[in-house]
Amino acid sequence: RAKEKLTYVVPLTLAIIIILLYMNFRNFTEIAIILGTLPLAVIGSIWFMYLLGYNFSVAVAVGFIALAGVTVEIGIIMLTYLNQAYHQLIDKCRERGVTPLKQDLLEAVTQGAGLRVRPVMMTTVSTIAGLLPIMLSSGTGAEVVSRIAAPMIGGMVSAVVLTLLVLPVVYYLWRTRSLEM
Repeated sequence: RAKEKLTYVVPLTLAIIIILLYMNFRNFTEIAIILGTLPLAVIGSIWFMYLLGYNFSVAVAVGFIALAGVTVEIGIIMLTYLNQAYHQLIDKCRERGVTPLKQDLLEAVTQGAGLRVRPVMMTTVSTIAGLLPIMLSSGTGAEVVSRIAAPMIGGMVSAVVLTLLVLPVVYYLWRTRSLEM
């Protein structure tokens, strides 16, 4: 019964995330960029579960659902500041009456991403630090909760790499295309 419920709970969760992202950004490209963080987070989770020898279960699925929420949150944090840096660049160039160059865009993206390193790392480290005692516990019910925490820990490690390195590059490439048009 639990697996049957998961067959519609997981897609429903993703649909809710997409709807909330659309209500915030109103741009499908930005939604796709943020949702692009999910596959790498899932890869990190799968590797960590493999290293621990955990099998897929309902508890693990709950961990994946929670990971999706936190990963999207981190992506939103990064994308919001990249957008702010981009719009500041566009406003500054309009004031001077010049068109922004790729070098200007690279500088803005680097500045926007650099401002978010600390908040992204704080979110990741605090999540992992909060989940490690749960995963390492050995009391009653520890077997279940450790399987909820494990996908989140593994996914957070890989998601932070994606958010800090890959997401700004994808954003830069996307905005470069819009500059050329």
